[in-house]
Amino acid sequence: MSNESETDVDEETADEEEQAEGLQKGDVVKLAYTARTVDGGQLVDTTDEEVAEDDGIDTEQQEFGPRTIVLGENHIFPDVEQDIYGKEVGDEGDVTVAAADAFGEYDEEEVRTVSKDKIPEDDRYPGAHVDLEGEHGHVETIIGGRARVDFNHPLAGEDVEYDYEVLEEVTDREEKAQGIIQMMLDMELDVWFETDTVEEEQLVESEDEDEDEESEPEYETVEVEKETLYIEATPQLTMNQQWMMGKQQIAQQLTQLLDIDRIIVQEEIGGGGMGMPGMMGGMGGAGGADIEDALEDADVDAEEIVEEIEGAEE
Repeated sequence: MSNESETDVDEETADEEEQAEGLQKGDVVKLAYTARTVDGGQLVDTTDEEVAEDDGIDTEQQEFGPRTIVLGENHIFPDVEQDIYGKEVGDEGDVTVAAADAFGEYDEEEVRTVSKDKIPEDDRYPGAHVDLEGEHGHVETIIGGRARVDFNHPLAGEDVEYDYEVLEEVTDREEKAQGIIQMMLDMELDVWFETDTVEEEQLVESEDEDEDEESEPEYETVEVEKETLYIEATPQLTMNQQWMMGKQQIAQQLTQLLDIDRIIVQEEIGGGGMGMPGMMGGMGGAGGADIEDALEDADVDAEEIVEEIEGAEE
């Protein structure tokens, strides 16, 4: 019995080691996938343009191609994510996600009757999608002055079959940042990393134990290195609704996922070298010397100009 128990433990340990060698939480991967409902085979989502076309989807209204996701960040159904753990690049999987873990079970109480006056006139017909008091639903029927609206998700109650292939593990930092941004905002942006040296005020810890606790804290200016992700701002980014409504949350997620100190969104205005990149370096420093040199080159006596101005004021 003892030998059998030891054998079981050894097998479990080997399985754990094998699992740890594959893809794990925090890894960034590119997936190709197609998801359909189990009953009826209705297309839920796909990265394959040909599959979408075959199902009558207007492919001109959206882009297709592998999706970049971060494992462990709920970018896909948890059941699919669990199936990917331990896999290698090139592996495929087929996972059935239960309705409760996909788009939820169908709830009869979410089908409610409302006054048709609450629905915009253009949407007063069966099948119309409406937003009422912060909830999204679709109109089932309209009889007299009442409308019956189903607030369940259109795919509620449906089990989903998810076929996928792991195409690539993304390890390049810039490609990883671009992929995450693409996933969050559905747009491509130019990004790059730099290590910047910046000045910060830090609290000076006192070594005097008898120092008055109510005394003013002392600070000193120190230089620290900041790992920075630069994102080039574009008109499309400026007008992106997700970015406008949640830029702080998006920046916080990027900072954590990419293990960086800060993010700078940089905008270039105009041409000829004039723009934000130059201004971000700060003002002052050699600026005064540059002005004096320019006056000397122009053969202008700065002191005479000051005297003339002071005389005019008197």
